[in-house]
Amino acid sequence: MIRIILFLLLIALGAAGAAWIAEQTGDVVLSWGGYRVQTALPVFVLALGIVIVAAMMLWAILRGLWRTPERIRRNRRERRQARGRHAITQGLLAIGHGDSTAARMHAEAARKHAAHDPLALLLHAQSAQLDGDREAAQRAFRAMAEREDTRLLGLRGLFIEAQRADDPVAAVMVAEEALRLSPSSSWASHAVLGFCCAKGDWAGALKILDNNQSAGLIDKATYRRQRGVLLTARALELEKVDRDLSRESVMEAVKLAPTLVPAAVLASKFESEAHQVRRAMRLVETAWLAQPHPDLADAYAHVKLGDSARQRLVRVETLAAKTPGHIEGALAIARAAIDASEFAKARDALAPFIAQPTQRVALLMAELERTEHGDSGRARAWTLRAVRALHDPAWTADGYVSDRWRPVSPVSGRLDAFQWQTPVAALPSDKAPAIESSPFEEAMLATPRRAVVIAPPEPVDEQATEPAAAANPEPPAAQDNTPPPAATSAPAAAEPASPEPSRSDPAPAVAPAPPKPAEAAPSQPAPLFRSRRDIPKAVPAPIPAVIPLVRAPDDPGIDEDGPPDEFAEQIGPPKAQAGGWRGFLSRWGSS
Repeated sequence: MIRIILFLLLIALGAAGAAWIAEQTGDVVLSWGGYRVQTALPVFVLALGIVIVAAMMLWAILRGLWRTPERIRRNRRERRQARGRHAITQGLLAIGHGDSTAARMHAEAARKHAAHDPLALLLHAQSAQLDGDREAAQRAFRAMAEREDTRLLGLRGLFIEAQRADDPVAAVMVAEEALRLSPSSSWASHAVLGFCCAKGDWAGALKILDNNQSAGLIDKATYRRQRGVLLTARALELEKVDRDLSRESVMEAVKLAPTLVPAAVLASKFESEAHQVRRAMRLVETAWLAQPHPDLADAYAHVKLGDSARQRLVRVETLAAKTPGHIEGALAIARAAIDASEFAKARDALAPFIAQPTQRVALLMAELERTEHGDSGRARAWTLRAVRALHDPAWTADGYVSDRWRPVSPVSGRLDAFQWQTPVAALPSDKAPAIESSPFEEAMLATPRRAVVIAPPEPVDEQATEPAAAANPEPPAAQDNTPPPAATSAPAAAEPASPEPSRSDPAPAVAPAPPKPAEAAPSQPAPLFRSRRDIPKAVPAPIPAVIPLVRAPDDPGIDEDGPPDEFAEQIGPPKAQAGGWRGFLSRWGSS
């Protein structure tokens, strides 16, 4: 609208000027040499305008003819550039699609029509990478590295090719050159930082980290965390070499990253050695609240040197109470309770996790069975269950599982990559089949322990007849002072003598009642021993009144193929008139 108004105003002004010139009177006389021209003023103005327009047209024609060759060259160049851009665009799309043939064809077209275009060099390098031609890709990246505008891009490509060729020396050299040219290059600083950590150059790594923070590549919180990681790594390496520098480094690290587990453990150790027990406990408690870890529990238990196992158990219970219900607290309590011989507390701590135990839970249960009862059968059952149990958390980074904490990932070189978590390969799946216990484990763990109560022998009349002695349920006393044969004291030698059954058995011990006098004894007594391993070597003396008997279904000495009374036949059937312990044990075995 404004343009229309301005156009109308210009027309109006031109018309007003023409009308004003037409109204003027007078003549215009031009005298040049012998020529004299005289005309009216309006006519002169009109002629002057025509001359000016003709001159402009003539100048335009001459100028166009002069610039025609240049225009032709420019048009040809523009057409070539357009074809080159089209080839580059189609080539990059082909690379994205994974079509190596089309990418190579468009790369050749781009190099023909736009040889000096940086994108043409990039397309040629990427098409060579897609074809697997590393030499051609390296030539293209070297050509890019020689140009000022594509130097960093070429160095980046050479770095990637060196990594693919498994040449860490060349990769680090390229990264250092790129970092020298551009300190704000994130990939170069990341690569050089990982290389410094790999060779243990913690001073160089800290310097690069400071440069990253100055260049604005990382924020303040990330800088503090990563600096704490590097200082912790240096402290762990110098722990046995330079303890002063190690202590100084870890103390600074625990201030920057108080929740870092290795830093808290090592700092607590140094504080404990300096008799700063309360400060060491606070360091461990801070890290424990953020991430419970077995190393923290162990450091907390031994924070005061010289304490007994029961004192360590009380301290561990205090730490576990800060995170109730966490499995690491229960495992720490169970470990300390086993060391303190508080087996009931260990079982109570592990009870919530027995239904679906992890490997550490199953191994602790096996140790508990072996230590408390000497039950190798149940211990083997729990050990077998540990093989198929759920995995415990571990130090994991980029799918790599390590047995210890590391500052950088060996896969990607990423700093502070290791996390205490369950490995990805061990995570449960909805489609995975459920792991069931073997029949041996179920039978072994479901079998209750039993204790056999044997009453002391009572004196009987020596004039008693043979039938009366056979029908009497009470065992007669031995008449001589000689020890009974080894074969008749198998229950006492098979298990150690104990004054009473254990309180932590899964089922109360039940003593079988002696057979009633009215019941008839079987024709053949049951064997006293199930295998040759059950034969005692010696008879303990004195024989206690209560002898626990644990019969394990997984006894390795069982011969499933042989007859049940194979060994009993070798030692011969008991005599009907045998007195003392031999007759009693024979009658008890037959019942």
